[in-house]
Amino acid sequence: MPRITSARVIVTCPGRNFVTLKIETDEGAYGIGDATLNGRELAVASYLTDHVIPCLIGRDAHRIEDIWQYLYKGAYWRRGPVTMSAIAAVDMALWDIKGKLAGMPVYQLLGGAAREGCMVYGHANGSDIAETIERAHEYLEQGYKAVRLQSGVPGLAATYGVSGERFYYEPAKGSLPDETVWSTSKYMRHVPQLFEKGRNALGWDVHLLHDVHHRLTPIEAGRLGKDLEPYRLFWLEDATPAENQAGFRLIRQHTTTPLAVGEIFNSVWDAKQLIEEQLIDYIRATVVHAGGITHLRRIAGLADLHQVRTGCHGATDLSPVSMAAALHFGLSVPNFGIQEYMRHTAETDAVFPHAYSLSNGLMHPGDKPGLGVDIDEALAAKHEYKRAYLPVNRLEDGTMWSW
Repeated sequence: MPRITSARVIVTCPGRNFVTLKIETDEGAYGIGDATLNGRELAVASYLTDHVIPCLIGRDAHRIEDIWQYLYKGAYWRRGPVTMSAIAAVDMALWDIKGKLAGMPVYQLLGGAAREGCMVYGHANGSDIAETIERAHEYLEQGYKAVRLQSGVPGLAATYGVSGERFYYEPAKGSLPDETVWSTSKYMRHVPQLFEKGRNALGWDVHLLHDVHHRLTPIEAGRLGKDLEPYRLFWLEDATPAENQAGFRLIRQHTTTPLAVGEIFNSVWDAKQLIEEQLIDYIRATVVHAGGITHLRRIAGLADLHQVRTGCHGATDLSPVSMAAALHFGLSVPNFGIQEYMRHTAETDAVFPHAYSLSNGLMHPGDKPGLGVDIDEALAAKHEYKRAYLPVNRLEDGTMWSW
């Protein structure tokens, strides 16, 4: 049995901050896991170094389930983004090790491929509707079958999802959080225009998505969903904060637009009511913030019983390690729906060489043993950590609001 002999945390910033856990065994195999928590990276790094790693030394690396339960139940203080991101990093690294020792890619250990590839969607962001549509055309020319449309809102200086980069969106920056201003009424007037023009320009053979980013009340979300019904969205994402899961019941009463939520969920308990009452159509929990491959499979299993499909978060605040893990997971589960894919910068790709690939709108994790991704530690060391925060949001009268 492979015994864990050492583990260490690697913090690097090749354009943005990433936290990586590397676990080594006495049989020479090692595995890596992503522990990045956007804007709170060092909290997870400390949790791993000070509290988790000492408990791993000497354990059988093959006992993934037992180690997961040990770290979850044994800490007494359960769930939460810091704890679950740390557990996820361990879980990913152990699956990586198991795959390497078996000589197989992780998706084969999860039951094999359930499809030829994972459909992904890109982000078409523009300062106005015309620019957003132009960006969407660029994605379609690259073979994408699904595109998320986000546009600047007239009268607002900044809008979620819109940046100066054509294919990248990185909101975390600065030594202190940026403060942005929000108007629900201006947004609600603008979005139906975006999708009316978007559907007319892009046609009906492309899946169109949109992210509200938790900014509406349930009744406002229901109204927006109804307004968007003629344009047949693939989904309306994060329409309202989901701490009160029953809030989605009110949205369901007013619209048939498919609903997606869950990128900030940490466990199956965050999604239990939403799934069991079929209040959502897609669960967006991600491998790094929801306890790794082991726990994400449980969430997907519950979702499958209720005809809810997966649509995992995949922004650039997840390292290529998480992207690979998400693709192994997505390739294997029966109720896969779609995978978000924001391309990393060339700097990041150099630090994290990987086997996954994109072709004609589908991604595949590759067939290298394990997760198929590595970390160049020498190169990582050249990119020092830089503190960065996500923005905060206020209404026009100064009231704090969901960003």
